Amino acid sequence: MGRAFEYRRKSKEARWDKMSKVFPKLAKAITVAAKEGGPDPEGNSKLRTAILNARAENMPKDNIENAIKRATGKDSAVFAEVNYEGKGPHGVLLFVECASDNTNRTVANLKLHFSKGGGQMVPSGSLDFLFSRKAVVEFLVTDDMDLEEVELQLIDAGLEELEVNDGRAYAYGDYTSFASLSQAVESMGIELARASLQRIPTSPVDLTEEQLNEVEKLLDRIEDDEDVQAVFTNIA
Repeated sequence: MGRAFEYRRKSKEARWDKMSKVFPKLAKAITVAAKEGGPDPEGNSKLRTAILNARAENMPKDNIENAIKRATGKDSAVFAEVNYEGKGPHGVLLFVECASDNTNRTVANLKLHFSKGGGQMVPSGSLDFLFSRKAVVEFLVTDDMDLEEVELQLIDAGLEELEVNDGRAYAYGDYTSFASLSQAVESMGIELARASLQRIPTSPVDLTEEQLNEVEKLLDRIEDDEDVQAVFTNIA
């Protein structure tokens, strides 16, 4: 009884910890999208995608609606979407995407994270060519789904590669095909699980478990920063 209670308590604390870190980032993405393109997701594809990704993390409806309202409030903060690049231990490269209302604070915090994690920031553009920017659209594979037919239809929408792993399909295309790929999946009556723009390394590096543990300490520091929206690495 005691052990079962302790397990449930720790499991609940882990979920709360994840929500406390993930939900604010998702809310910020929604607010930024609503401020840029308006509060109506039907006419704002960026907002529609941000809401989709929030729902994928089980973010409550009230949180989503409040994030949209913040974009139209008189005292709403003006967020800038900025990217930073850096190098970590063992030849690891990091591309960090942020949404910040104070870039001086963001840069100072990132420099500290890199320094304490055994890395350093590099000038913007230094690593850009080492990553390919891709649109990634995810959806669940059902028993009645003809994947070959789905793939053929998505090719016309910019599909470059379709991967299936553990019952989930990942449609990859150039970042310019983000909207067309998402819309093509939805037009076939397939419910999107998640959609995002990702940076895929052109030359991934393999790390030992010990090296990976060292790098993960740096990644944890950066990902926990409230201004950081996404971190991409060249780890295989």
